[in-house]
Amino acid sequence: MMLEIRVCRLWRMSPTLPATTTPHRIGVDLGGTKTEIVVLDTQHRCWWRERTATPSDSYAAIVDTVVQLVAQARHRFDLPHDVPVGIGIPGCIDTRTQRVRGANTQALNGQPLQIDVQQRLGCRVEVANDANCLALSEAVDGAAAGAGLTFAAILGTGCGAGLALGTRVWTGRHALAGEWGHNPLPWPSAQELDIEPCWCGQTGCLEGWLSGPGFAADHARVTGQRCSPEAIVAAMRSGDANAHASFLRYTDRLARGLAHIINVLDPEVIVLGGGMSRVDEIYTQVPALLSRHTFTRPIDTPLRPARHGDSSGVRGAAWLCWDPI
Repeated sequence: MMLEIRVCRLWRMSPTLPATTTPHRIGVDLGGTKTEIVVLDTQHRCWWRERTATPSDSYAAIVDTVVQLVAQARHRFDLPHDVPVGIGIPGCIDTRTQRVRGANTQALNGQPLQIDVQQRLGCRVEVANDANCLALSEAVDGAAAGAGLTFAAILGTGCGAGLALGTRVWTGRHALAGEWGHNPLPWPSAQELDIEPCWCGQTGCLEGWLSGPGFAADHARVTGQRCSPEAIVAAMRSGDANAHASFLRYTDRLARGLAHIINVLDPEVIVLGGGMSRVDEIYTQVPALLSRHTFTRPIDTPLRPARHGDSSGVRGAAWLCWDPI
């Protein structure tokens, strides 16, 4: 039985691609709540985007969803079946087992996603962490275009990061490169050491401080007020002293976390994505705090929001298969 896909149509141009745009690439952003597909051409133009709900409780249904979205793209634009497909996931492919690990979409963990999708589609398939896709997208034609080393962090429901060397993703020997969110908060105070363990089993992970839920949890611990991150930011902008203090703690912790990256990697550009990256005040406050913690002072590392916003991940997935970029 074919899986029914209810699709939200986001934006599209002409349904016929001109011959001058070949080759094309297909990108898929496989998230916990939505799966998105994009068709790009060599001029970086987006010809088609579709989005549908992710059937996150069923691995087989997830694979069916990806395959059917790609089939729609092939049919709509008369694309040859050997057009490669890149997929961004909230986890990674284990270099030893070739199976997914560390995905917060639990149905993916332990599954040979890349192999299964490649067999179903009959074309080259590349799979990468969604933060790596963000880094790649922004390095190709976004906020880090032209940079030699890009560090891109997602500050959303979780907290992760990716690295791009020029316009190529760097994953490392064990596919661990960029696993920033599960390192400890640098230079913690005594109060910051007294915190419940992270879901990963470690204590004091950056994700517990810098994700949206981490920001809200810190505000609740200090004030007793349970608010969404958006509500805290809105209260800060309205002059609420408690909300302002919570945001100052957040930006100080973000600066410490990024200063640690600068000390180790010295990236040319740092790009932020995810819900917290849309808080404009971050880009005025955090750069001024970095030099408090870096080994060399002053520091002028650019800190920028993702130019492509929520579309950056799916664009980066499409770029995974572009050889060379």
